[in-house]
Amino acid sequence: MLLIEYSIIFAPEFRRREAKASLFYFVLQMDKVIVAEIVESYLKNSDTYLVDVKLEPGDRIVVEIDGDTPVSIDDCIALTKHIESVFNRDVEDYELEVGSAGISKPFKVLRQYQNAVGREVETLLKTGKKHAGMLKAMDENAIVLTVQKQIKPEGSKRKTTIEEDLSFAYNDIKYTKYIIKL
Repeated sequence: MLLIEYSIIFAPEFRRREAKASLFYFVLQMDKVIVAEIVESYLKNSDTYLVDVKLEPGDRIVVEIDGDTPVSIDDCIALTKHIESVFNRDVEDYELEVGSAGISKPFKVLRQYQNAVGREVETLLKTGKKHAGMLKAMDENAIVLTVQKQIKPEGSKRKTTIEEDLSFAYNDIKYTKYIIKL
């Protein structure tokens, strides 16, 4: 808790135009860590979890959350009020946005992959190759995607659909997101 109090007092003393770039970057990263700690401590015993914290120009803080169950507007409002209760508006001048990660956005944390097991996803590899299929499994290192392929068996006139499991390491994936069918 001392770190949070120190940073809240320390960070406003440096303005972007006055600070050296490396010092500003350090303060900015410390602020990001502090906001993340505040959010994670608030969400600790719930099925909602932190996806990302972004500090944008103009002292704008953007917090993305997701959940094992759908995130409601009430969840976002409660978290907003909690974050605002920690910071002093007389000292800190910031804009705060709290929202859900969104079903159409790429996954950012492992827990999103875990929640997507058994659902259809699209994965774009860093090589540029795209795969769509059911997320069969995941662990700390990789995902397993079950895709359908059309093959023509030898001696057959028609193609047959088969399922194949493909494994991808996270460091080979550019993004993974849900496939939304209407």
